[in-house]
Amino acid sequence: MYFRDVIGQDELKKQLMVTARQGLVPHARLFYGEEGTGAFQLALAYARYLNCTGRSDEDSCGQCRTCLQYNELAHPDLHFVFPIVTLKKPKKEVCDDYLTEWRVFLKDRMAKKVYFTIDTWVATIDAENKQAIIYSAESDKILRKMTLRIYEANYRVLFIWMPDRMHETCANKLLKLIEEPPAYTAILMITDDPEKTLGTIVSRSQLVQVRPIKPAILTGVLSEQWGVREADARTIAHLSGGNYFKAVEYLSVENDEAGYLEQFKTMMRNGWSRNVVAMKAFSEEMASLGRERQKKFLTFCQRQIRENFVYRLNESALNFLSSEEIGFVEKFSPYVNERNVLDLMDELSLAELHINQNVNAKMVFFDLSIRVAALVKN
Repeated sequence: MYFRDVIGQDELKKQLMVTARQGLVPHARLFYGEEGTGAFQLALAYARYLNCTGRSDEDSCGQCRTCLQYNELAHPDLHFVFPIVTLKKPKKEVCDDYLTEWRVFLKDRMAKKVYFTIDTWVATIDAENKQAIIYSAESDKILRKMTLRIYEANYRVLFIWMPDRMHETCANKLLKLIEEPPAYTAILMITDDPEKTLGTIVSRSQLVQVRPIKPAILTGVLSEQWGVREADARTIAHLSGGNYFKAVEYLSVENDEAGYLEQFKTMMRNGWSRNVVAMKAFSEEMASLGRERQKKFLTFCQRQIRENFVYRLNESALNFLSSEEIGFVEKFSPYVNERNVLDLMDELSLAELHINQNVNAKMVFFDLSIRVAALVKN
């Protein structure tokens, strides 16, 4: 991944390159931004730039030994930590056990110049029904790696994707390392949810906020790289809210959000009709999905509640709706109002929290359906 492959974020790119050339390299940086804005890609391009021996003012050279090793994600001074699922057969307990799959996954995305999410990675390792985290055993592995001498790079790079999914024991063991790493060590962490990251880790890091991609830039990428008509590209850029991953999803025939919309409609209709039998069937259907998809559905529901409420304000510039969503919103928006909007958001947020805590999904969705039934009648 090079800086030129990162969509937009020109000011951040310039800042990172200037500080790297000046030798102003913080011991720990936390890149944070909504998935699809390029935080991961920006951090990886920065790691390459730190160690490129032929870098220019614009980017890494792509030809030196370091760049060639980064192309294969196999530089001896580049260490990856990422969420995994432990397996007994074959035995897989730490990130290194998944390193082959991880490199194939990343190289494929780099070659296609597409962004990805935790769901994409989890699906790759066939673990959609399990919670991917960074386990406590990872801390000992990391600490051992950091005691090794630097082989050939300017900086040893420890790349931690999603520290918010780090087991508390692992996170606490790494606090001293993050605060005082060995000389010439750069710890780069990437998260889309800094509020769930351990506060003591956040306080020890320099924060780098990666904002949504500007609509004009995203429109240009969709038109040039994907051959989308300019008018359609503008609509998709608006709907995605500056999220490149979501924008590409809108181009896909197999868009999960189309299914989520139907499930959202079902949940709301069940609530309006007070159909307990249908609520039970709905909760069983949702429980059959993987936890990552369940959380994604609940996030989608929160967006729908927000869009339905805003729709009543008659300010089209504030709405981010597809043509399929508009048809439903026109009919449903009167039932999302000042009396229930905050309570609906709270219930959906609480359900997402419970799913994240591995509470029985069938119970979570049945309870949510009952509470929605009370609120939509209010």
